[in-house]
Amino acid sequence: MTRTSTDAGSGMSTGTTAEASTDTSSASAPRADLLALTPDTLAALANRGLVKRATKELDAGTAPALTTGPDTTVSARFDDGTTAVLPPGAGLGDGSCSCAAPGVCRHLIALVLAYQRHAATDADACPSPVSDWSPGSVDDRALTEALGARALTAARRTFDRGYGALVHRPTADRPGPWVELPTCTVRFPVPGEIAYALTDASAAVRDEMVTLAVWAFRAADEAGTEDRSTPVQVGGRSTDTHPAARPELDAVAALADELLREGVAHAGPVLRAALTRAGEAMTAASLHWPAGAVAELTGQLTAYADRGAHYRPELVAALLTEVHARRRAAAVPGALGSRETGDTPLRRVRLTSLGCRVRGTAEALVAEVYFAHPGAGTVLVLRKEWTATDGQELTGHRLAMRRVLSTPLASLATGSLVSESIRRTASRALTIARGRVGTTSITPVGAAWTDLPEPLLVRDLSALAAGWEGQPPRLIRPRVEAETVRVVALSAIESVGYDPAEQRLEAVVRDVSGTSALLTSAYRPECPGALDALADALESGATHVSGSVHRAGGGIRIDPIAVLTPAGVTVPDLARGDGSTTLAAAAHRVPDPLAEALDEAISALAAAAHNGLLRPTAPARSRIDAAATALSRTGLTRAAALLRAFLNTLDQQPENGRTDAWLEAQLHLLISSELRAAEG
Repeated sequence: MTRTSTDAGSGMSTGTTAEASTDTSSASAPRADLLALTPDTLAALANRGLVKRATKELDAGTAPALTTGPDTTVSARFDDGTTAVLPPGAGLGDGSCSCAAPGVCRHLIALVLAYQRHAATDADACPSPVSDWSPGSVDDRALTEALGARALTAARRTFDRGYGALVHRPTADRPGPWVELPTCTVRFPVPGEIAYALTDASAAVRDEMVTLAVWAFRAADEAGTEDRSTPVQVGGRSTDTHPAARPELDAVAALADELLREGVAHAGPVLRAALTRAGEAMTAASLHWPAGAVAELTGQLTAYADRGAHYRPELVAALLTEVHARRRAAAVPGALGSRETGDTPLRRVRLTSLGCRVRGTAEALVAEVYFAHPGAGTVLVLRKEWTATDGQELTGHRLAMRRVLSTPLASLATGSLVSESIRRTASRALTIARGRVGTTSITPVGAAWTDLPEPLLVRDLSALAAGWEGQPPRLIRPRVEAETVRVVALSAIESVGYDPAEQRLEAVVRDVSGTSALLTSAYRPECPGALDALADALESGATHVSGSVHRAGGGIRIDPIAVLTPAGVTVPDLARGDGSTTLAAAAHRVPDPLAEALDEAISALAAAAHNGLLRPTAPARSRIDAAATALSRTGLTRAAALLRAFLNTLDQQPENGRTDAWLEAQLHLLISSELRAAEG
């Protein structure tokens, strides 16, 4: 039997048994918000250590005495005299406690857990199931009461500029609605209670981001769509609705045309400097996506000028096309990134490494470490560059012991990162604040991959591919880092082989739902031991693989980054070895004539752009003519006609029509190639 006494001074009850005692003298409605708080939500609001400690104390019999007031304020009194109070309509952080701990303490956590345990034994206290709800139903007055007028004022400035968001409604697998904002994610785990919203943004901007998320849901509700995931564009002044006439876009398009006419082979430092200035101007104007294309373009020009091995004519041609495509689609929401925030500081976050990709040359290498952010459902990228300074050629394995954030790269690529100093850009790149590395810790990743939520952990590749239907062409999609990087749970490795002609390792794998995919990785001299390490990991009982998942040749392909086996995580790019291991031969694959014809035509146009349209050579003409013939033979008559139209402009004066004809053909080929890759 539970004994309850009343402290006249505090109006609270004290309990001395293992179960929390509750004053039931008032007929107060149950606190649905407290009952909806799961251990994971409590851990996100505080930390997992506090939740474990509070649970352990309750299990040991040190439950507090609970009192529910007429206004449903819940109070808890502990045996040591500490009192904690949670008023209605407020988040856990707005509760009060007489202990000296700052923020959400273990007593507030224990109050919630004790309240839930009591409700589990009281049928009248259990609320009815909550129906599907939208945070957009909360009006601005309630937002002001919950978050403060200052947060709404700050959010209004972003609203006036306009911003994009992806709204996710509740599902059986993920019952809480959530919003992907450009630089953070906001979740609403407690139905009807905005104060409990969770976000990875720092405390300084938390309330502003919650407000923006609510407005995003409001925009989705007004659109009336029933889709569970809905992209929306929110706010924006009328002058920004049709941003096609932007001088920054005109300037960079003119420079792109100049580069196309002159050719990369003849481009000098003056043109590179002009492109750099144009890119900086677009960044200042918040035209993030075309600015990113220009930055990558100038990087390719620099690589060619320095005789860098990672210069690719096809990439330059695609970037020139992207600049014009985004200018043409300037009025399409999301094409310019003009509604994206530059970056946002994140609060203390825990990220799970998915491995590392190393690119570059023996003189300069760039390591990209991929991190899954479980709370946001996204993949973020941390980039670090090294140059050879001692005459020793760089390789991926030699980078493994180079230090990043005061830890070896190999440990970072196979670890979990906890940090209070991270900033996230709109493109999902990570930066660590200078001088604050001490607030960052790294621990082994263990089996954390297996606990990742969807969509980070993929169990059904066919369902993932189905979600790609209807998305815009890559040329005008947001330039998001690691857009397609996922962890795939495997059920079988059916074959592993090496194609010496293509210098490529190929493996046929199946996910846990039975869908097959082709895992393929090309040999790169900067990572000579990668293919050997990958083959060994796949044949050693691989259970999961992280990598870029995309469609090609009518099927699903995975470009692997790391592999999880019973022995741990293998990162092939950081593995030792010289690539001398003999690998089994890969099965012969019948080439796709359509894909081959498109690829050759794209390559021919890229070669013309490399030399310059003002200086067409006889071999370049012949190659484009042969590509047009191959396209006609495969039935791609429209593409062939555009190539021949471009050839005709090479014989005409003046040369003004050449760039337009090249662009029309290149646009058609790139989009056709993307559509071909998606065909089943």
